[in-house]
Amino acid sequence: MKRRKKYGTFRGGFTRGKALSLVGAFLLWVFYVLFAPGDDALQGTVVRVTDGDTVVVAVAGEERRVRLIGVDTPETVHPNKPVQRYGKEASDFTKKSLLNRTIWLEYDTAPLDRYKRHLAYLWMTKPGAGEEAIRRDMFNARLILEGYGKVMTIQPNSKYADLFVKFQKEARAKQRGLWSRD
Repeated sequence: MKRRKKYGTFRGGFTRGKALSLVGAFLLWVFYVLFAPGDDALQGTVVRVTDGDTVVVAVAGEERRVRLIGVDTPETVHPNKPVQRYGKEASDFTKKSLLNRTIWLEYDTAPLDRYKRHLAYLWMTKPGAGEEAIRRDMFNARLILEGYGKVMTIQPNSKYADLFVKFQKEARAKQRGLWSRD
């Protein structure tokens, strides 16, 4: 009887077939995690709104301070800057739209900034595909479309940057929010 070569340091070791099966299962899991559409979004509840583009979200019993990717609203709570024009309106819009609401967080390439805030796209429903879903259900996009914020792209998080620029041009042409001539 031919003896199988054993691998590893566990009791009894691994046969080559078992080792290859484990590697194959791991590779399938990695493929699923990287390419499953929308399945990686985290569901949570907005428990606090810091300002127009920063919220606190409860996810699986943990509170995460979340900075919305791709948009910058005027300051309302910056320690060294006064409240900026349209800042209160942007903050109020975010509170009215998100506070105590179930949302989904979609992460891009870099999950945290230098202040340890989570960087995410915030969806009002499970993330969808296509421009219409983004216009309707992604809060980052709504802030830009309604003129509450401007596009701010910080690499490497730029998945929707081109669409956000298009939305800002639209808001500006329709003189919404920041772009109004009051």
